[in-house]
Amino acid sequence: MSAQPGKAANGKLKIGMYWAASCGGCDISLLEIGPHLLELIEAADVVFWPCAADFKYSDVAGYPDGFMDVCFFNGGVRSSEHEEVARLLRAKSKTLIAYGACASDGGIPALANLSTVEAIYAASYHDNPSLDNPAHVEPQPITLCEFGELEIPRFQAQVLRLADIVDVDYQIPGCPPQAERVWEAILALAGGKLPTRNRAVKVACFDKSVCDECPREKRKVRIKEFRRPHEAIAEPGWCLLEQGFICIGPATRSGCGALCVKANLPCRGCYGASGEATDQGAAMIGALGSILDASSEEQAHALIDQIVDPVGTFYRFGMAASDLKGRR
Repeated sequence: MSAQPGKAANGKLKIGMYWAASCGGCDISLLEIGPHLLELIEAADVVFWPCAADFKYSDVAGYPDGFMDVCFFNGGVRSSEHEEVARLLRAKSKTLIAYGACASDGGIPALANLSTVEAIYAASYHDNPSLDNPAHVEPQPITLCEFGELEIPRFQAQVLRLADIVDVDYQIPGCPPQAERVWEAILALAGGKLPTRNRAVKVACFDKSVCDECPREKRKVRIKEFRRPHEAIAEPGWCLLEQGFICIGPATRSGCGALCVKANLPCRGCYGASGEATDQGAAMIGALGSILDASSEEQAHALIDQIVDPVGTFYRFGMAASDLKGRR
């Protein structure tokens, strides 16, 4: 496996893109490089992108190993199909990139790790007032019918990161990654200037936190209460966290340009843990503990109780990459 891709005989890179357990925003984000798409077409041939063209798995299986110079894999690994394709694309790619929050950290789909498969099925196929399922039918991996044996992917117990399944060369974080950073990464890739691979190093982002990009004033005041964005209008120009809005900026890797906070909304943490932190939620909890306006344990408990859905707030995008992983 090569950490840096070479070029095909026609001078172009061979690239691929795959969509696993995700919303599809990452596929759209690649199109957001806008006019640079023409430059990309000049520099690369797309040899696998099911979202954009009618490629088949059999097409990819027929490629020689290492045929693709680079493959962008977006989405977490939730089903047997995702796992099978991840292994296939690893074999066929010189460079495999976990593209977006779901592939690199589990993303929002990994919050389902807090539930069992049985509970998810109950909510989806039985305990929903909009359903009409008197026979209590559930998806079955194998179904016999008049046309033969039908098979669908198996629903795995947890959402996993791409790196939990195969060796990953690079990660591009974000939900979705920002177009400017993506184009910078593509240029570095085409020019052989990506950093030396080291345990799926993150690219198209920065080591500092979102707070380092945030233009808002830090007044160094302690948090007296927590508020949700729909409960109050934030004061422009002042740190949202100091105003009591849960902003994950202190624990989140920068690279997005602090877009949410510039729009007067708290950072949700989609670029993953900043700096040396490996558990984004734990890092944020530690940051909060240092700025609460509480002089006793009781006061601290009262403030923390105001936070709605702490796990979903602190681990919104990073459950699969956290120490928790999900339901034990």
